Amino acid sequence: MYTLSMAVGILADTTTDKMNEPWDSHDTLVIIVAALGIALVVVLIIWAKMHAFLALTIAALLVGIFSGIPLDTVTKSYETGVGGVLGYVGVLIALGAMLGKLLGDSGGADKIVDTLLHGSKASLPWKMALIAGIIGIPMFFEVGLVLLVPVIMLAVHRSKGPAMLLAIPALAGLSVLHGFIPPHPGPVAAVGILHADIGITLALGLLIAVPTVAIAGPLFSHLAARWVPIGPAGAGLSFVGAAAAGTASDEQRSTGGTTTTAGKHHTGATSGSGHPAGAKDPEAKRVPSFGWTLFTVLSPVVLMLLKAAADLWLDQDSSLYKVLNIIGDPVVALLIAVLLAMVTFGTAVGFSAKALGKKIGESLLPIVGVMLIVGAGGGFKQVLVDGGTGLAIRKVAVALSLSALVLGWIVAVLIRVSTGSATVATVTAAGIVAPLAAGLPPAQLALVVLSVGAGSLFFSHVNDAGFWLVKEYFGMTIWETIKTWSVMETLISVIGLLLTMLLAVFV
Repeated sequence: MYTLSMAVGILADTTTDKMNEPWDSHDTLVIIVAALGIALVVVLIIWAKMHAFLALTIAALLVGIFSGIPLDTVTKSYETGVGGVLGYVGVLIALGAMLGKLLGDSGGADKIVDTLLHGSKASLPWKMALIAGIIGIPMFFEVGLVLLVPVIMLAVHRSKGPAMLLAIPALAGLSVLHGFIPPHPGPVAAVGILHADIGITLALGLLIAVPTVAIAGPLFSHLAARWVPIGPAGAGLSFVGAAAAGTASDEQRSTGGTTTTAGKHHTGATSGSGHPAGAKDPEAKRVPSFGWTLFTVLSPVVLMLLKAAADLWLDQDSSLYKVLNIIGDPVVALLIAVLLAMVTFGTAVGFSAKALGKKIGESLLPIVGVMLIVGAGGGFKQVLVDGGTGLAIRKVAVALSLSALVLGWIVAVLIRVSTGSATVATVTAAGIVAPLAAGLPPAQLALVVLSVGAGSLFFSHVNDAGFWLVKEYFGMTIWETIKTWSVMETLISVIGLLLTMLLAVFV
């Protein structure tokens, strides 16, 4: 009887046979076409200032045509790739955006910050990294940065220390989460393209993230602060002004446990307008507690980790395994977190059902561009595979003894430095190494996802929007931003690769 396992075995044997075939002119052609396609994406994004979605779509169609895919199936190949990625990734990105929106508007993010900022000045860099790590789980990098800038500036103002001592740990926490940890778009897209297990990727990603943040954040921040010894400056300076105005009265209240972020009080007290100053929305009547905020934010992570643990240690026929397999599925886990957030960050703080519906709708608007880029990256990947580029790259990797892990990092680095987009680098590199990674065990596939994520963070510079955000918020020159932010990003990338390679020895 012809079974699915037989079909997979035949396909694997066929692929292996093709890999053993000698290099031919078509392999040369598709490699050149793929390189030109990537170069075209870079030119269209940087020189023509074209949106990455259009650039990837145009390049994908041209690569498909010149790789020899029949004209009547090129668009079908591209559409299949887009649908294959967005059918899974799009839902996760949308749910993550909803959770992040409710966390920010309810004042839950500020509650985390206020609770963790108590203590000695010496521990502030480590606490900044921890705050960024927690807030960064459900939030995109740019959103998390906007939320944290007032906190960083106020902490700098209070500690009378250099800005980079506290800014670098926060930036490192946000950046590592953005590159390594689902449900952020890049890692989720790579998981979908490489068919990796998201729970295992999350577990291994956390193992790598903690030491990476520690080294590139609090430890490197001391060196960065000596290189660029600036205080509160730039666009973030306005937050210090607001904080300074209220410092005296804040200190008088400090015995009651009140702390301040950007001159705003984040206890249950209300402002003159009748709503708690910690909340971002006037309709909020109170701020969620620290315990419920932490529980809500970490709930999808815990559920996905439980599923990964069940896959490793529980009998697949047991009832407990089946329950954990359902609630730990990324879509279900994030859906549960959003439903929980609608209570803890919604009705419990005073939002009406109408306001909640509006906020959920608003959360989707900023992610449309990201989802389109991720989808187009999936389409680009598919034409590379259908045109034969994937097979040719596998032949090159075998000849040079390059693993999918190392090749994925190298490709992601090249695209990241060229385009400035971590997401474009992730989805493109994952697509290129997907054929080489096919057949790897789940843990090894997860490590390939993480190596691609590490490569996507390498040396952010003037073609990256994040570079300019950091520069303007902290009032640095281009050279100062390179010495701090760009070096930090490179450290994260290299440390991430080294730790991934180290884990690969044991899993």
